[in-house]
Order: sequence, then structure tokens, then C-alpha cells
Amino acid sequence: MKHTRRSRTSRLAWLAIPVAAGLTLAGCSSSVSTGKEPQTITFAYGATNDQDKAAYDGLAKAFEAENKGVTITTQNLPVQSYGTTIATRVQGGNAPDTFFAEGGTGQAQSILPWAKSGLVLPLNDASITKNMPDSAKNLYTYNGKIYGVPLGTQLNGVIYNDELAQSIGVKIDVSTSLDDIIAQCGKARDAGKTVYGLAGSTFQNNGILAVGIATSTVYGPDKDWNTKRAQNKVTFAGSKGWTTALESVKKMYDAGCFQDGATSAGFDALTNGASSGKILGFFAPSGAAQQIMQAAGGHVKLVALPVGAPDGTKTFLSLSADQGVTVSAKTKSPKLATDFLSYIISDKGQEAYSKEIGSIPVNVKNDSTLLPQYAGIKDEIAKNDTRGYAPTEWPNAKIYTDLGNGVQGILTGQMTVKQVLQQMDTDWG
Repeated sequence: MKHTRRSRTSRLAWLAIPVAAGLTLAGCSSSVSTGKEPQTITFAYGATNDQDKAAYDGLAKAFEAENKGVTITTQNLPVQSYGTTIATRVQGGNAPDTFFAEGGTGQAQSILPWAKSGLVLPLNDASITKNMPDSAKNLYTYNGKIYGVPLGTQLNGVIYNDELAQSIGVKIDVSTSLDDIIAQCGKARDAGKTVYGLAGSTFQNNGILAVGIATSTVYGPDKDWNTKRAQNKVTFAGSKGWTTALESVKKMYDAGCFQDGATSAGFDALTNGASSGKILGFFAPSGAAQQIMQAAGGHVKLVALPVGAPDGTKTFLSLSADQGVTVSAKTKSPKLATDFLSYIISDKGQEAYSKEIGSIPVNVKNDSTLLPQYAGIKDEIAKNDTRGYAPTEWPNAKIYTDLGNGVQGILTGQMTVKQVLQQMDTDWG
């Protein structure tokens, strides 16, 4: 869930839950290419579990059902090496016709650098332009042309067992400040639990926590902070908001908000802690809630929440539509491949995929398109009290890696907040 990749398969790669699920999509109209181009294309992805695979394969099968005579051959590539594998194939000119990729820049499978190099196909279909949400355009547009479509939107924050929390007298919702959360960590400890689980040995999990806080302390007050950093008008080390974000992580640690041994813990600590009721929540893209609930057979109810902001700071949701699909410039079926992406971003395609995978449709029309786990934040979504996932606009992968590793260093006393932020500035270049 990266950092060669900041996708679900990097931020959420640990969630290897064997969930068997199917995806049935309602019919919609879509045009089929005619003429001499082949009516068979490939669609590659890296599924973290059976539910992911069912969702991707379901998109392909639903499109086939709407377009008789068309075949989409899916390829499930190893998730841990997906970013480097697909990048090698794209650079080598033998990429799949369509494939999972990341909007933005700075990742092994980022779409915009490929667009700049002419390696992926510009998408000129009017329905794609119409359905592309304004909030995601910058992640998929280069020189005025669109080169990919988002699969859905994720909240990057906390997966939280509210029923378990309230049973021990802990109350956290979208309005709870980080200071109020920290004040309740002792109560959770007294009940033999911790408010949060942290896989502190993994830069991905540390990173999503740090960015979750910085969404409010940095990007809430200044949504253009990344642009200003690119113009050398601001720095990580000189930013009060970034300093506050990392200092807040240390405050959470000192208050016992994370489980014992958090700094050396892996992702298994989260799955084991959640399944045993030892932790109330953990940091992950919101799709994890759906996957865990389905794996538990409906016996567990989880909600998705943002990471709370410190007192005096407004909490903003971190929403990202960076997980998407693009088309190889080498495809022999450009019209058919474009039609497939047009279906993915259509209202019916988005709603059905989002329900299966647990994400949010990129074009939320009303509350009925939101899954129950988003009930507590629907007003914030409607008010657009949101920011994107900041690292999708960073120029390279090392910045996020060093942020996540730096958080571990701060918690173990091996690094200071200033040293971590200075390293991030060096990485930016």
C-alpha cells in the first residue's frame, strides 16, 4: 500500500486475506471497436488477495458481457514485484494492452513519466473526459491529454472497530482531535488493548500515519504546498506543519497509543491484533475495512476514519484516486482498450467495483453510493473537506521511503524529527 509503489498493492500489500468473492456488474452501453484491430486485449494487475483478483477479473468479464466477441485476458502478476515488473515491460515495449498503474509521479509504475516518454496511450474518448473527476485530473493528465483512469477513491487513514472501542469506554470519531485520542490511550491500555496497531518496521505503514497527520497540519492550511516545494518556496525541514506531524507521532508512541513492540512489528501485528481484539484500529487505505469484514463473515463491523489532527488544527480527509489503469502505446487494439477504460470510469463500473473492493466511486453522486463504513465521514466528503494523498505528487519514491523509515528512527531514538525532514529535502533534490 510503497516505496517503489504507493498503491493499494503497497499500502495494503500485507492484507493477504483469502476472501472468495465475485463481482457482477450491471449492464451499460459501450462502443466496440470495429475493423481490423484484434478484439482480444490483455489486462494486468497485482492482486493482494482473492477479493482484489475477483474485482479486477469482474471488470474484465462484465465488459466482455456487454461487448460480444470481445476477450480480455487477465494477468495477475506477483504483487511484491509488480511495480518493477510492469515498468520493465513498459520500457521494453512488451507491456500488456491495459494494466494497473499509478496516477502522478515518483513511483515505479507512475503514469505521467510514461506519458511524457510516449509509452502509454492518450485517451481521447469523450466519456472518459466527462467522467474524470476534477480532483483526479492532475494525476492522469499530461500536456492536456488524459493517459489513464482511476479505479476508485480511497480514504488513507484509520480502519477502526468502533463497537469494540465503545465497549471499553473509548470514543473516537471524525471530530475527535489527536490530543483527545492520545488522552484515551491509557484507558485502552487499562482494558488490555491499544488504540492503534502500528507495523513500525515497515516504511509503508509509518508513512501512511505521518502523511495522514500532515494532511491536516500541512496540506489543510496550504493545499498547494507540494507546488511550492517544487518551486523551492518551502521545505520539509522549514515547515512547522511537517514538524508538528512527526512530533505528534512521537507523542502517540510515548502515550502508549501503539502496541508493545510497535517499532519492530510487521504487518502481521496488525492482522493478528485486529483479529484478536487487541487493537482498536490501524493505519491503511479504507479498502481494508471491506476486506476484513468480508473475511470475518460479517461478524466484525469496521469504519473508516481520518487520522485526527492536533488541537487547534482542522482535520482533513486524505482521499486519493491514484490507483488506476492505463493503456500501452504499443497495443494493437487502441480503440478496444480505450473502450475498456471508458467502462471502468463509467458510473456503473465505478459503483460496482467500489462496492466489491470497498473504495469510494470517483464521482460520488449521493449517499447511496457510499458503503456503510463511510457513514461517519459522508458529510466531510460532501463538503469536500479533503486533500489528496500528498506523496502522489512527490518527484521520486525515495522521499516517502525515507519518511517511513525516519518515523521508525524517531520512535527508537536513532533520528530526530529535524534529521528526517532534512533527509526528505535532500531526496527532493
